[in-house]
Amino acid sequence: MIRVLIADDHALARSGLSAMLGVQPDIEVAGTAGDGAEAVAQARLLRPDVVLMDVRMPRMDGIEATRRVRAEPGCPAVLVLTTFDLDQYVYEALRAGAGGFLLKDAPPGQIAEAVRTVAAGQALLAPAVTRRLIERFLSVPPGGGTALERLTAREREVLEHVGRGRSNAEIAEVLHLSEATVKTHLSRVLTKAGLRDRVAAVVFAYEQGLVRAGEAG
Repeated sequence: MIRVLIADDHALARSGLSAMLGVQPDIEVAGTAGDGAEAVAQARLLRPDVVLMDVRMPRMDGIEATRRVRAEPGCPAVLVLTTFDLDQYVYEALRAGAGGFLLKDAPPGQIAEAVRTVAAGQALLAPAVTRRLIERFLSVPPGGGTALERLTAREREVLEHVGRGRSNAEIAEVLHLSEATVKTHLSRVLTKAGLRDRVAAVVFAYEQGLVRAGEAG
């Protein structure tokens, strides 16, 4: 059973998400929170598997709450709730440790599936959401540095394709490798660069200039 904490400052949103997720056979709503500070406290108390985190909340916003939740030992995954066009700080949530994004107007089936995805330890990197979001709010010059220099040429190739939002299967097809080999290369990238997950690898690829805004896809 996947235990979920819902953090949103709108009571109607909390009740709607609770009702929708509560009917899923493999998902249990462990609790709700009306702001970021309460979300951090409830995450410590309830130990959920996933926190659905709104960005704009009083007392403490979702970005800082995500940072604090993810800093805890045995922390839950965080799935950020966003309106996309309005939330200009969601990129910072990625850096704070969020496992992906969920549009507030997403259909119920997609919301439930997103919860299952991040609960399984996978990053939610829908090309129509995360990649476009990063392109819109991230502008960096070509990078470099010791972390990137530690990667082999093949590892850089894999990282570049991850940054473009491609799945392991798609990368394997492009590079003529097996999925297992791609997974091994990605694991080495994460270790060498000190990255926690695939989402962090996407951010790193942009920061290092391997992928530039408008080039993803």
